[in-house]
Amino acid sequence: MKEEHFFYINNILHYKISNNESLSFDFLKGRLFNRLKKIEHESLIKKAIGKNKVKLKIFDATAGSLIDSIIFLKLGHRVVACEHSKILYRLLDDAILRAKKEYDFFENLTFVNLDSAKIIDNHKDSDIFYFDPMFKDIKQNVKRSGTLQKIGNILDLEKLEDTSIQIFDQLLKNKYKKIIVKRPIKSNPLNEKINYQVKGRAIRYDIYVKT
Repeated sequence: MKEEHFFYINNILHYKISNNESLSFDFLKGRLFNRLKKIEHESLIKKAIGKNKVKLKIFDATAGSLIDSIIFLKLGHRVVACEHSKILYRLLDDAILRAKKEYDFFENLTFVNLDSAKIIDNHKDSDIFYFDPMFKDIKQNVKRSGTLQKIGNILDLEKLEDTSIQIFDQLLKNKYKKIIVKRPIKSNPLNEKINYQVKGRAIRYDIYVKT
């Protein structure tokens, strides 16, 4: 991470990835904003969570662009979201600070810049553990948006490996209520012992429930 590669445009923090591209996040306009405005269309993820009359505690082990965590927040739940990348964390934290002026649900978000493996044991009381892994085979075979491509480039710059599959495997051995794993529709599951799935055209949610 190079400090001199951070810069502001219109009060929005950016990071220069190369001479041709940079990355920033904004929850108040643009693609992410439009998706948040259409939360009623997020039927897949709502089905994966299930109907709940109480506020759930959700541990998001792979924050990424934070969009799924924000959907959880807008649905009224509490979220602990982990982002290992220092660059992504700073860009997202900047976006959160600006969005807090418009959205009060951010009060229910705990956003940390850590490898989720280091703190997941402290959140064993979570009602849901959520994983959206970015594996190399997925990067090669699935058409990705510009933002996802840039996130992948930043992870490469920081030499960060996706450890979510190891965290997921370890979690399966322990006590948990529910695990949701987001996968490309045609990809192999992380573990075959799925309780049920919620499928869309391009993605699916593999759900593991321990009784």
